[in-house]
Amino acid sequence: MPALIQYVQDSLYLPESADVVIIGGGIAGASACWELARQGVSVVLVEKGLIGAEQSSRNWGWCRQQNRDERELPLIIHALQRWQTLNEETGEELGFRRTGLVYATRNEQDIAAWDKWNQMAKNYHIRSNILNAEQAKQMTPGSTTSWKGGVHSPDDGHAEPSMAAPGLVRAAMRKGAQVFQQCAVRGLDISAGRVSGVVTERGTIKTSRVICAAGVWTSMFCRRHGIELPLGNVIGTAFRTLPIKQAIALPFYTEQFAVRPQMDGGYTVSVSGRGRLEAGFQGLKYSRQFYSTFKARRKNLTIVPSLKPFISGPEALANWSMDGLSPFEKIRILDPAADQQMVQEGLAAMVREFPELQGVRVAQSWGGMIDSTPDAIPVISEVAQLPGLILSAGYSGHGFGIGPGAGRLAADLATNNPPIVDPTPYRYARLIDGSGLDTPGMM
Repeated sequence: MPALIQYVQDSLYLPESADVVIIGGGIAGASACWELARQGVSVVLVEKGLIGAEQSSRNWGWCRQQNRDERELPLIIHALQRWQTLNEETGEELGFRRTGLVYATRNEQDIAAWDKWNQMAKNYHIRSNILNAEQAKQMTPGSTTSWKGGVHSPDDGHAEPSMAAPGLVRAAMRKGAQVFQQCAVRGLDISAGRVSGVVTERGTIKTSRVICAAGVWTSMFCRRHGIELPLGNVIGTAFRTLPIKQAIALPFYTEQFAVRPQMDGGYTVSVSGRGRLEAGFQGLKYSRQFYSTFKARRKNLTIVPSLKPFISGPEALANWSMDGLSPFEKIRILDPAADQQMVQEGLAAMVREFPELQGVRVAQSWGGMIDSTPDAIPVISEVAQLPGLILSAGYSGHGFGIGPGAGRLAADLATNNPPIVDPTPYRYARLIDGSGLDTPGMM
């Protein structure tokens, strides 16, 4: 487990009904819960483990517009506006700070790609500044590399993953939301071809609207009801350090590592763009849809053959009844092992770049499983074949920052309110019929 997530006290009694039930207590589900509760909607959030305990507390904590795929820009713009106000609005410290972030490189091709992105981003009034070699050095004081250049986004920021989802849920509960942890949803109750409730391990909650924000478990859950959702799962590694003098003042990305200052004086660190693939039934089932993405990113993936993903976890082929033990009860909190070689590589790279950090120590390392779509754009969408079901998944490793925007869009869909942004890029149908299923853009 990463840094201890903040405590959330459960509600007392499972209700008979609710306007909306949310499955999953990560940042997407927690944000939707807050948006619905503040509107006065009767909402219940059900989480098989603990709020924010899987990928939503295991990510880098970046909240960025910089270098996102164009299709995500309207949603992240709204999300950053929400991040800016959420501390005061909720009465909770979520750790958000609008510090800006900086990328630096020795590769001219990177600079050309960033400049091309900047030209596109001007259409969205995003501030992003290409740095020359001297400016990149000024933005990274104490670094040893003679950079070719970089890019700086002054309006981006970061938040604390261990605080954000729990804080949003606690605030939602003060507005009337009900929350139940250690309570898995086994499936949906369906009447006359549409959602009429959720079946949990503690009983059934009647509802006509369900937001499924179950992260890497979403595809397995959907298959239980005959709904195909092509998701690929990749395991990332990150670590946090003990507090040390803050030689790096704002989130910083380079080819060897990515780093974020923490509120406690330490850092969250990862090796840029690297991941581990432990495919099971699900990975094989959707391999055709992911072939182009896999080919483009193969060099950054370590493939680990194993029978375990076929037997248990979100990649497994699983069948279960509504009155029997489900896979979600067998693994309350998915806790993949960290890649210790990657941890040592990241630590060494950070110290080489910033010798002032000599002696920095790893406090904790962890793995986190990331759910991705073939085009690396999330699904935030109703499902035509099952009215009443809204999916919110497939955030592809960059969902934490976009969380408040994703939560608002899912809430809009659940309440039939005008959507905060055009939902077309996030539609479920594109993954099934291939319409507009473009290749991934910048991550």
